Amino acid sequence: MTEEIHPTAIVDRGAELGEDVVVGPYAVIGGGVQVGDGTRVGAHATIFGDTVLGRANRVFPHAAIGFDPQDLKYKGERSRLTIGDRNQFREFCTINRGTEFGGGETRIGDDNLFMTQTHVGHDSQVGSRTVFTNGGTLAGHVVVEDDATIGAFSGVHQFCRVGRHAYIGGYSVITMDALPFCITVGIKPACMGVNRIGLERKGKPPEDIRAIERAVRVVTRSRRNRTQALEELEAGHAGHADVDALIAFIRSSARGFIRSARRGSRGA
Repeated sequence: MTEEIHPTAIVDRGAELGEDVVVGPYAVIGGGVQVGDGTRVGAHATIFGDTVLGRANRVFPHAAIGFDPQDLKYKGERSRLTIGDRNQFREFCTINRGTEFGGGETRIGDDNLFMTQTHVGHDSQVGSRTVFTNGGTLAGHVVVEDDATIGAFSGVHQFCRVGRHAYIGGYSVITMDALPFCITVGIKPACMGVNRIGLERKGKPPEDIRAIERAVRVVTRSRRNRTQALEELEAGHAGHADVDALIAFIRSSARGFIRSARRGSRGA
């Protein structure tokens, strides 16, 4: 095993470090932490608890990974944080472990970017290839699906979901589910339509984007209630993989989902 640990760093004997791990000055890694091959831990960063990091992650200075959940119900019971590969946790980013009530585990996938001062609360589930811009925060028990973006200084309420390829605009307050493939913005948030630019950048073909747009209009811009919208989607739009994903997301929504702003409303 090869590793590079700065003399001022503190690595508990109970920690497990893989091949080619670099630990910078004054960083602290606690017992029970597992750090995968090729991971770099910056100066003054701290990793604690029952925390597993996969391969080739970057933990930048002053990030705090794997600390106790910020939940008054937490009484010291064992809980976990599981992180995949090739994630970046920038300066002052904080990621908390899970709670017994929430299933005991916070999970993060692969290839995510968490910018400065972002926060992932206890028991949250984050997919892969997401971007959290500066100050974006998740309360506990939040689900963020693959390829979503959380805008700067936005907050997502407990038990809400952010769908795949969703874009949450800066300074937004998400108190219901944010639809997949859509842009959602505002302190009183509204769906502003399909995240066309984001989908194009991810390589979605034009015909797929058009199918998504037609389906989203049925859901967000009509006066149909959820049951009626789902019936129309299943009758006239189902069978396309992305539309089917949209239908499944809406059908499984427990908190309801954010629609377009009403006419005359500023949606913020």
